[in-house]
Amino acid sequence: MPGYLAHDGAVTICLHAGRATPTVLNPRVKVSGRATVVVGPPWAVAGCAPAPGTLPCATGQWTAGTSRIRSLGLPLVIQGGTAVCIPTGGPLFVTTVQARVRGV
Repeated sequence: MPGYLAHDGAVTICLHAGRATPTVLNPRVKVSGRATVVVGPPWAVAGCAPAPGTLPCATGQWTAGTSRIRSLGLPLVIQGGTAVCIPTGGPLFVTTVQARVRGV
């Protein structure tokens, strides 16, 4: 599935509107002058506010990104890719991203 490449300034949230940020950037590929992110390293989630009695999202892990584009041998994170939050199992969503470079 094609989608716009995520970068270090993209807004990414968990199911409960917590803000997710990458722990590792990929400076080898840049879009709009900002580093992209590869699938693999965890993302930190802050500000997650789940229903009372449930645990908040602590980290996120992308499991699917680009299929044809790779950097450092890894796929890149794209808007519409697949990610899972730990410990809740909920998804991550890239909501705001640059609109110049699409990946497949």
